Amino acid sequence: MLTNFLLLFFTAMIAGGLAYFIPNWQERYFKLVLVFAGSYLFAITVLHILPELFVGTEDATKMGLYILLGFLLQQVLELLSSGVEHGHIHHHGHHHGIESGVWTLMIGLFLHAFLEGTLLSHDGVLVAHDHSNHGHDHHHHHGSGNLLFGIMLHKGPEAFALVAVLMTALKKRWVFVLLIIFALASPLGMILSSFLFDTEFIGRGALNVFYGMVAGGFLHISTTIFFESSPDHRFHLNKVIISIIAFALAISFEMLA
Repeated sequence: MLTNFLLLFFTAMIAGGLAYFIPNWQERYFKLVLVFAGSYLFAITVLHILPELFVGTEDATKMGLYILLGFLLQQVLELLSSGVEHGHIHHHGHHHGIESGVWTLMIGLFLHAFLEGTLLSHDGVLVAHDHSNHGHDHHHHHGSGNLLFGIMLHKGPEAFALVAVLMTALKKRWVFVLLIIFALASPLGMILSSFLFDTEFIGRGALNVFYGMVAGGFLHISTTIFFESSPDHRFHLNKVIISIIAFALAISFEMLA
């Protein structure tokens, strides 16, 4: 768990640091990275998260409801975060300014990142639960690494976009403080949910609810990235190629023994 904590934390810090120390970045390159991350996130949601959810539940309809609620919750969170979690980097010169909305933005992003951290603790719970089933045990261990990698890919552009937005409104020292707070969100979600499960404060059913809702949020974010990467509905070969590469990597990491 310490390794996962450090990987999640420093992924956000390094990606946010790029926007912090390199203000003259090229937006078109960021969009291509975003397409890759969104494609990978979509792939692991379909290949790993959703199958695990439906195989591990006794009521598939309820699980579908949790996923739908998560999809809708993500829309609510984006009202607070302005869509930073899927790479929105707004230019606020023609808005009222982000100063008055910094806290709503941070609340929305923190909640999103905190919830996605529960995925890693839940994956560990499933491994422990199915340890006696050798057919599932290996898959869970392998899938956990793929899931972590997918969350890290998502976390990077998210942190980069957050810092790029905050740099337009706040002094650098406050941007750095808020970046640290954001970088801690997912690790804290992972640790707290594991602690609550280990102390039997919450059960596996409660974690299933969180897991389903985060899966719905991932579906919302990844599909939004697809739609926004081609707002004019034109065919962009480079984006299609990047998506195919991301899909191929996700499939390889998920399927290879």
